[in-house]
Amino acid sequence: MLQRSGPLKGVRIVEMAGLGPAPFAAMHLADLGAEVVRIARPGQTFPLPIDAKYNLLNRSRRSLTLDLTQNGDVDRLWQLIERAEVLIEGFRPGKMEKLGFGPDQVHARNPALVYGRLTGWGQDGPLAHAAGHDMNYAAITGAIWGLGEADRPPPPMNLIADQGGGAMMLNLGILAALTHARATGQGQVVDAAMTDGVNLLMTMQHGLAAGGAWTDRRSGDFINGGVAWYRCYKTGDGKYVSVGCLEPQFFAELLALLGLTDDPRFADQYAPNAQAGMMDALTEIFLTATQQEWCDILEGSDACFAPVVSLADASDHAHNRARGSFVTVGGIEMLSPRTAILANTTRHTDDRRCGRNQP
Repeated sequence: MLQRSGPLKGVRIVEMAGLGPAPFAAMHLADLGAEVVRIARPGQTFPLPIDAKYNLLNRSRRSLTLDLTQNGDVDRLWQLIERAEVLIEGFRPGKMEKLGFGPDQVHARNPALVYGRLTGWGQDGPLAHAAGHDMNYAAITGAIWGLGEADRPPPPMNLIADQGGGAMMLNLGILAALTHARATGQGQVVDAAMTDGVNLLMTMQHGLAAGGAWTDRRSGDFINGGVAWYRCYKTGDGKYVSVGCLEPQFFAELLALLGLTDDPRFADQYAPNAQAGMMDALTEIFLTATQQEWCDILEGSDACFAPVVSLADASDHAHNRARGSFVTVGGIEMLSPRTAILANTTRHTDDRRCGRNQP
């Protein structure tokens, strides 16, 4: 058993194993002292072409493989959840409900549990069940519109130092310390530095570099524009679209929808020497139609696609409209607070749309 220390010592968390943001959140809470048990499914593997030991986002916690089609394993998960204070899941909407562990089902057994849900597009809206990655989710907000040179597609991005490395880390540290102070009467200093926070956000890249899968060249790696299947492309009307099909099954979906399944240039998704040819081909293809025409073909599919919209147009995107992401107050259009943190669990009780399973 891992020996835990820190302000969250004694806090028990169940994490349903997934990719990216949810594992990062669980890792950070574990780093702060929480006892996190990561629940993996049989055969679950790291999707990138390196050894899973370099997936540093899974550090600091125990992992338990459970087959939730087996009654015995279902009972084991219930035992963990009934003793936990927090549950974290990052699946597509409806997945946990289908497994029998949705918010209503869990709260019936453990009313005090904090149920943490993390999705890319949200629990509802026209894109809620579509695959994607952070670049896609940011693409319809206007966040990446202003990046890069004016005559070139916007590059993949994250909101790194201010919101990610600074405010988020500081707030998490404050809340963690507050939990500790309330339990023990002992306060703590929360010393958050943006550089430290950004270094933490770069955990995956450090792991990839250690595993030989990161070159550290600008525009030379898989999430900084160095590959054909994770970048933005210009459309025939001078606008842009984002493609982020990291996993093979999503890459195959993109090829199918573009009519490229049998094209030999796309036979090996990860081959370094094939990227330039694939980029040239996709550049030509996306110039043959407008952004809206590509949305008609690709948006909402598992091709990990989204149009790159401007800040001015973000509130008019159908997904943002459907979710009520923007409000106008005093004549000023702004983000609705309800879209950032939604505590109204009643919204989950009538979600009958069961999406495709997400890893």
